[in-house]
Amino acid sequence: MNGLSLFANVGIAETYLKKEGVDIAVANELLPERARFYRDLYPTCNMICGDITDSSVYNKVIAAAKEANVEFIIATPPCQGMSIAGKSDPEDSRNFLVTYAADAIRDLQPQYVFMENVFMQFQTYIVYNNERLLIPDFIDKLFGNEYFIEKQVIDTKYFGVPQQRKRAIMLLSRKSTNNHWFFPNKDSHIITLEEAIGDLPSLDPLVKEKDHRYVFPHYGEKLKRGLAVSKWHFPKDHVWRNVEVMMHTPTGCSARQNPVYYPKKKDGTMVGGAPRTYMRMDWDKPAPTITSYNHTISSFQNVHPGRLDRETGLYSDARVLTIFEMMRVMSLPDNWNIPDWASTQLIRTVIGEGVPPEAVRRIVAELKLTR
Repeated sequence: MNGLSLFANVGIAETYLKKEGVDIAVANELLPERARFYRDLYPTCNMICGDITDSSVYNKVIAAAKEANVEFIIATPPCQGMSIAGKSDPEDSRNFLVTYAADAIRDLQPQYVFMENVFMQFQTYIVYNNERLLIPDFIDKLFGNEYFIEKQVIDTKYFGVPQQRKRAIMLLSRKSTNNHWFFPNKDSHIITLEEAIGDLPSLDPLVKEKDHRYVFPHYGEKLKRGLAVSKWHFPKDHVWRNVEVMMHTPTGCSARQNPVYYPKKKDGTMVGGAPRTYMRMDWDKPAPTITSYNHTISSFQNVHPGRLDRETGLYSDARVLTIFEMMRVMSLPDNWNIPDWASTQLIRTVIGEGVPPEAVRRIVAELKLTR
């Protein structure tokens, strides 16, 4: 079954769809750098780069989808206007991008639609034909007669992903198919960080200030072991003041709780911020939600869990996760073919904005298209 991917990012969500009988034949992405990344990952897909709110771009996408006989749509509109990690602005224009996905459903009449966004989507209003509607009610109003519609806020940790990530998902299945699309059952076992990345070599952080690098005399040896596993298992660089406080911070704790080594302003008082900033992850839990700010120690629980060195009393891996570790907690394959030209910042951003593909695969598998 041929598919269309709208708001495609670099195609993280569709990583495993071919295994379940869906071949994304046409895709649309606004940003040229991401569209190029997508083309490198999916060279046979017709990636149309451009703003879908531009009628010429929209018409081009629809025409290509009709030519490819698209019967499946995956739509993941940008979420910054709804996200609690953003401004949660109900008037943000990005909240209304869902209407373009709805237009595509109307124009293509596919058999199946997978719509995904942050969980606040179900509590976000838009105005349609002068009527103020919650987004799920808007979808019901437009498509309830023709489609079975299932809605659920899922946490990807229950669907084979070692990451706690709540997403609002709507599944549409055309009634004429007689194949009502339901969500799969939750897993009884939740994959922990220990299971996901515990086998990977420990890495020292790359300290930005060269006069502090002597603190990690084995940096080079550790880096060599990391790169032997993957060229993407290398540490992010960090300023010394952040590295130092994290060296004194236990697994699962925030440096804000430290009596001496806590994040300080120049006057010695603690920097502002939320309780879960400057915080290490837990080995015995899945990763917290990976965000587009995954490059910084000072953001929400971004730091590697670390291990206690009983001789020094300090904790290892005073750094954020490597790109390779994030691939693991996003359920991407170890051989995910990242293009060599992509900057580390681009890679980190698109991973933070991606949809864990194993959760998508399990949901699409319920259609039994390969049966």
